[in-house]
Amino acid sequence: MFFAIFNAILLGFISLIHFYWLVGGRWGSFVAIPTSKEGKSTFQPGMFATLTVALGLFFMALLHIDKAGLVELTLPDWIDTYALKIIAFIFLIRAIGEFRYIGFFKKITNTPFARSGTWLYSPLCLLLSLNALLTSLQI
Repeated sequence: MFFAIFNAILLGFISLIHFYWLVGGRWGSFVAIPTSKEGKSTFQPGMFATLTVALGLFFMALLHIDKAGLVELTLPDWIDTYALKIIAFIFLIRAIGEFRYIGFFKKITNTPFARSGTWLYSPLCLLLSLNALLTSLQI
């Protein structure tokens, strides 16, 4: 139950940050988007993308709380069976990265986002992945 609650709190907090950005907040946004060596953003997420991520993270937190037995969600069996394993896989892939700007194996390493990714984002994603997997294996 510890792993589920830990992940739920982290995912809920990260979801709240995305909702904050959605309504115009700027705190933390400087290191939230990968940048090229020249300092240009590799993409500019719109409102729909930010809302999608915020809701996705919130739903992931709810799935962890459900697995811990703190809330009772009525979900199809396949979601109950596979959702946390899928979440674990998503965060593992995020931790590994796409080998250029994101993840442990990125090539661009000397930008504010890259430094934050090395010391915060990638380890956090690896921890979220492991906790989601451990939560999914709980009976």
